[in-house]
Amino acid sequence: MTRLSRENFLITGFVCILFGASMSVAGLGPMAITVGLFGVVFFLVGMSLGRQTGLSPEAIANWQPDGERLPEAGRFMFRVDVTLDDPIRTSVLCGSCGHVQVQDGHRPASYTCPSCGLQLWDEEE
Repeated sequence: MTRLSRENFLITGFVCILFGASMSVAGLGPMAITVGLFGVVFFLVGMSLGRQTGLSPEAIANWQPDGERLPEAGRFMFRVDVTLDDPIRTSVLCGSCGHVQVQDGHRPASYTCPSCGLQLWDEEE
């Protein structure tokens, strides 16, 4: 089962327990017991389902954006992604031609697309 169904079981169980308690206060004994017990069962099933983690560390380390062209918004567009954890890797997507280049380390001070020759940025210090 997926992570979504785990959360759905937990929420459904909590809501059924809450409705069962409110029906008990309202004097609807047999119905309150039934709804409350189903709530406990749903909650226990939700708690027993295993947690699913997202991507594996290898998949995260090897991720890079798709090579697609970006729409122009008055000037050329580009996208820079830098990983937060080691190993630090930077991927640059040129929006004009859709070329993706991945390099080790942080974002460079200047970058020119090797595919189309367009200078994407230049940070003068």
